Amino acid sequence: MSRAVATTSAPATAAKEGSRGAFRSIVEAGKPGITRMVTITTLVGFVLSAMGRQASWGELAILVVGCAVGTALSSLGANTLNEWLERDRDALMPRTAHRPLPQQRLTPRVALAAGLIESVLGLAVLVLMANAWAALVSLACIVTYVAIYTPMKLKSPVSVLVGAIPGALPPLIGWAGAAGGAGDRTLVEWGGWSLFILMFVWQIPHFMAIAWMYRADYSLGGFRVLAAEDPTGVRTARNMIGWAVALLPATLMPAWAMPDRLGLAYSVFATVSGLAFLWLTVGFWKARSRDAARKVFFASIIHLPLLLMFLVGEAVVRRFW
Repeated sequence: MSRAVATTSAPATAAKEGSRGAFRSIVEAGKPGITRMVTITTLVGFVLSAMGRQASWGELAILVVGCAVGTALSSLGANTLNEWLERDRDALMPRTAHRPLPQQRLTPRVALAAGLIESVLGLAVLVLMANAWAALVSLACIVTYVAIYTPMKLKSPVSVLVGAIPGALPPLIGWAGAAGGAGDRTLVEWGGWSLFILMFVWQIPHFMAIAWMYRADYSLGGFRVLAAEDPTGVRTARNMIGWAVALLPATLMPAWAMPDRLGLAYSVFATVSGLAFLWLTVGFWKARSRDAARKVFFASIIHLPLLLMFLVGEAVVRRFW
């Protein structure tokens, strides 16, 4: 009797483990690390927008959940569609060969279906729980990332500028979503666009550091990035420094656009941290090595979260204290 139970339960256990593995692969294809950052920047936009509006806590709770869930689903969908389109090239690059599609842990059909379903569900959540304007910005993210940036990476290094657009739009999702039914007016407010500009400029030196570290991989995959076409690193370094310089006024722009929410504390931190980041890009220009690029990369992923913490922290303190 016990043998029969063990025999019949084994296929069920295997099927259960298989379904768990498939689910994990679907989540992995959505690049959860990137999705987490996208959701966080959306919430930053939400908080800064909400600090300048009048709404009940109950209304804000519904709006913030809608923005967070809708953005996360949309991001998972867009990233999955990106991996579906690039699955053959990902298999050629050591940096991405471990992904679910190159390893055949996920079939292209399932990945395509998952990406489309997640994208549609994300947009639906934003429409129903936030507003159509937040959903429209999210749709712009998906279309720009999947339909424009992904194929453009094969044609021109200028694609990095296009790719920075969907990465910079999430704060506008939160900014519009926090207004609820009045979301149509939010997309002409400078506060939201100042966050877009900050995120846009920050991404360029961040990506250039990654591209230099993995330029051999990008060449194997056939992607046209500046680092892969710049053997000496001079052009890469020059661009990296130029964008790091542009990042200084870009990080100060939210304080100029929202003087009622941001002031001296944020401005001082943005200036000091921006100068430190610029100094590291100059270090890359001097060395033009993988180690120097790694320092710029790690500095960028420390710089942005700290900026966002200061943005939200000062706005909340000014609002309630």
